[in-house]
Amino acid sequence: MALRPDEFYDHARAAADAEVRLPLARMTGWDISPFEADGLRVSALRPPVLPEPGRHGEDPADCGECRSRDEGIWLNDRWRLARIPGVGVPLVLMLYPRDHYDMADLPDDLAAELGVLTTHVVRHVQALPHISRAHVYRIGDGAAHLHVWFFARPEGQAQLYGSWLPVWDDLLPEYPADVAEADATAVADALIASYGGRRADSA
Repeated sequence: MALRPDEFYDHARAAADAEVRLPLARMTGWDISPFEADGLRVSALRPPVLPEPGRHGEDPADCGECRSRDEGIWLNDRWRLARIPGVGVPLVLMLYPRDHYDMADLPDDLAAELGVLTTHVVRHVQALPHISRAHVYRIGDGAAHLHVWFFARPEGQAQLYGSWLPVWDDLLPEYPADVAEADATAVADALIASYGGRRADSA
């Protein structure tokens, strides 16, 4: 059984200093870290907040993703794919079920589709010129409607490898929107050819 919230906090606090700051993560020593360890310090560890605040869209009637179920670059009867604007890496896409589900309550047939569809999106993102890898993330703390992230890592940028990529994305200047839009269109067209569905603007 997982530690209770108070037990988890006490366990972590035992490793912290007098200001309740944990030591720097091992990741900050990696050569792909966007931060130099010298002068960097960890935020003070705050005690647990219970009950946790609700996420956006816990009530489907208030869910923005449900209201946007027909928007994006690609969709079929059950899924939609959208481009996230204003990012620093070449392309960030988000895959959503069109109906209101989170990961834990996704029916088995949709869960199976999610696996296959994720693989198709990754293939098409990685087929873009000058893209080496498509990173896939599901987090779920901010919104109750399932959303799966796809980050395109630019070719040759070895410093952007691995789990620091979303942090680098937030630090980099905004990528040219016209280039990202053209690449998103190429992914949508390839997805139509390999998986079916249609462009969202032709729904």
